[in-house]
Amino acid sequence: MSLGNWIAVGIAVAISVLLVTVVHWLLTHKLSKVWSLAGPLVRRCRLSAYAAAAVVGVNLAIPDAGGFENPRFWYPVFQHGMRIAMIASLTWLALTVAYAITDTVLDWLSVHNGDADRRSRRLQTQVRLLRRVAATVLGLLAVAAILFTFPSVAALGAGLLASAGLIGIVAGVAAQSTLGNMFAGLQLAFSDSLRINDVVVVEGEWGRIEELTLTNVTVRIWDERRLVLPVSYFTTTPFENWTKHGTAITGSVVFRVDWEVPVEALRRELGSFVTGHPLWDGRSWALDVTDVLESGLIELRATATTADSSARWTLTVELREHMVTYIRENFPESLPRNRTQVTGAEDGEERYAALWPTSAFRRPPVDVGDPVNPSDGRETAESQD
Repeated sequence: MSLGNWIAVGIAVAISVLLVTVVHWLLTHKLSKVWSLAGPLVRRCRLSAYAAAAVVGVNLAIPDAGGFENPRFWYPVFQHGMRIAMIASLTWLALTVAYAITDTVLDWLSVHNGDADRRSRRLQTQVRLLRRVAATVLGLLAVAAILFTFPSVAALGAGLLASAGLIGIVAGVAAQSTLGNMFAGLQLAFSDSLRINDVVVVEGEWGRIEELTLTNVTVRIWDERRLVLPVSYFTTTPFENWTKHGTAITGSVVFRVDWEVPVEALRRELGSFVTGHPLWDGRSWALDVTDVLESGLIELRATATTADSSARWTLTVELREHMVTYIRENFPESLPRNRTQVTGAEDGEERYAALWPTSAFRRPPVDVGDPVNPSDGRETAESQD
């Protein structure tokens, strides 16, 4: 291209970038306080908007074939490259705009994202999953559009469509596990079986659902570890969901104590502690004798209701500590202990004789003489003769 064409392209790109800069300044300084979408647009679309502006500016200012020194070679190459750049940049811009819009929705939902607001958490899960699906579909369409800009690929289009059924079957068999995970993710999101921030017990671990995608689920465990499981796990394996229909839950504490424990006194102390605790939700509490163990102890179970699982944990550990201290200080004889019954010697000998009357241990002792001088016995016999 001539110098004039390059200058024209540069001016077009500069104007496009300047327009994006002005829009960016308006969104940041003027509209951010009155429009909730301004912040996410600036955060998500900064790079993609500048890239799209530059590509659009070049496409607007690009000269025709006469502006190239070797139009038969350079013009088709340049035009094809700009067509690919236009598809890629506009797709990138569309994805970032879509993510900015969904970020606004998710920010609004996060304000109402308490455990009790199941509808908000369900919508948050569905929005996150749908935008991943939309991004995947849009990306695949963009890649297909770029490929079909090549004449050789476009010529194969009819053949590909004719064999689409066979290709679909082969791809389905090859990607059976991946497709199963994708459909499982959609099933979980739209059947309301699992939501973002749900409290679950999986593989013996207590945690919250942090992320739900088309392929895996991330569980944030109580000690800040992350447990990553395939989505299909939750459709084939039973798991506990403590916030499926609500957040209210009952906590329990088990005590194993001696028979001498005064249950009524413990019940009064338990009631006094629970009803005065700020985490008790006012529904119910109880202390019951649930079992008599083979070790000779009795099992007491204290229960108290709370508004959510976090309050349940705090209340149960404080209740356990309080009751252990109360029993130790006021009823030490009620602490767990083992009893051993010792019977008299005569009674033991009679029972042994009844069981084994011919036992060798019950035969009368045989006099064999002095063990030091065994000849004493023989001499006594001879003297009698």
